[in-house]
Amino acid sequence: MSRNSFGTLFCLTTFGESHGAAIGGVVDGCPAGLTVDVSYIQKELSRRRPGQSDLTTQRKENDTIEILSGIFENKSTGAPIAFLLRNEDHRPKDYDELRNVYRPGHADFTWEKKYGIRDHRGGGRSSARETAARVAGGAIAKLFLMEKDIAIKAYISGIKNIHVPLPYTQLDLSAEENEVRCPHKETSDRMRQLIEKTKENGDSVGGIITCVITGVKSGWGEPVFDKLHAMFGHAMLSINACKSFEIGDGLSSTLRLGSENNDTIGQKEKETNHDGGIQGGISNGRDIWFRVGFKPPSTISIPQHTTDIEGNEIVLEAKGRHDPCVLPRAVPVVEAMAALVLADAYLLSTTNRL
Repeated sequence: MSRNSFGTLFCLTTFGESHGAAIGGVVDGCPAGLTVDVSYIQKELSRRRPGQSDLTTQRKENDTIEILSGIFENKSTGAPIAFLLRNEDHRPKDYDELRNVYRPGHADFTWEKKYGIRDHRGGGRSSARETAARVAGGAIAKLFLMEKDIAIKAYISGIKNIHVPLPYTQLDLSAEENEVRCPHKETSDRMRQLIEKTKENGDSVGGIITCVITGVKSGWGEPVFDKLHAMFGHAMLSINACKSFEIGDGLSSTLRLGSENNDTIGQKEKETNHDGGIQGGISNGRDIWFRVGFKPPSTISIPQHTTDIEGNEIVLEAKGRHDPCVLPRAVPVVEAMAALVLADAYLLSTTNRL
């Protein structure tokens, strides 16, 4: 059975395909009485939408949201909030030549082996187009968290071998001033040049997004199977092209001694945050921060060897519209999934004790 829902009490279910009539979702479990600013949801969708700069795919989708239920006079009613995003620039005929071809790096082969059928039009349900519905649902979760004074900010901290030289504590994360979505100007300029050069060569490039969350109180998260950092990992690794997740110092903490790595609490001058704001699977009241790694997009213009459904070897040279780097558009997706995790974690935390 295919599962298209995320969350326990605050739950998002998404539907739709890349080149179908529309995509959309249903948010179930949002408490009644939340002021829902649709213009804010639209702004979040605009951060993710294609065609917003020359660094992204030139598919033109306005991603205008249509609220179908669950909101009355700008307030959530407690009923499921259903929304729709119509596909306006879908070109299914562009993919006719891929009907019998498995694209390298894509889910074409595995999807067909699982279901016995696949939508060859841009990957159908496996396309990153589906993440627009996540951003819309995540925006509702963000509005809910804002009521709790919780802020979520993600940014690009690395692309290929170019990395921001400063920790997030020394960066201004309050504004999103450039198309690369990197808060360090010198690094942002170098990243842009790399993406542009990679695009000219018909290739693609990957990198790292860092996410910082402030305002989460201590005590959120379930301490065994649904540890808070495990839920973040589940959320992030479900995003298209995501290949890694590190909470706090992650792998670098394995190089230290325990005396060097243990976080302290209560001694301000000695406080550290190696654990990323989570201990024992439960938030400790500090900033939550983690890194998410994204692979280079699989669709490139360089000829690649692959096979067709009969097992014949062929050479495929992809045509059409694609992102040379997914990271600028993935930033709001990371924030949306983080918001869905936290909205759910908050509601679950209210059930822990009398």
